Amino acid sequence: MGLARPGARRFDIKTLRLSAVVARWNSDITEGLLSGALRACISQGLDKEQLSIFYVPGSFELPLGVQQAARTGRFDGVIALGSVIRGDTPHFDYVCAETTRGIGHVVLEESVPIAFGLLTTDTHDQAVIRSIENDSNKGEEATLAVLEMINTLRLIWNRE
Repeated sequence: MGLARPGARRFDIKTLRLSAVVARWNSDITEGLLSGALRACISQGLDKEQLSIFYVPGSFELPLGVQQAARTGRFDGVIALGSVIRGDTPHFDYVCAETTRGIGHVVLEESVPIAFGLLTTDTHDQAVIRSIENDSNKGEEATLAVLEMINTLRLIWNRE
């Protein structure tokens, strides 16, 4: 029994279907995350048409959007993209905790690879750094992670 090389694909990338569920709140940040996700798709050989994009009002709504995308059976993986920036009230803590808990629950219940592209930052500047076109774009990282998980699960299930 051997170990698969990280990034070694065991499937035809052209048949893959991904979904991105994107929060509209802090859209200057989330659109940057989505751009990173698209760059990652293209760099890995996917066409833009292989990524279906759905919008939800804010990060708190991500778990339901992600769950419904996963349940359709149309997607091999789902990318959750959102941004919560700390303010002066505990709202940040509640939204971050419940969004994280909700997405984690969906991953285990639906058995579909889901990438956690939720930025939880103290400042807007920190969110910008993680969402612009650079080596630290978390939308790009999340997309690469979901592709790796799709590959890993196919290896585990011995599908190809």
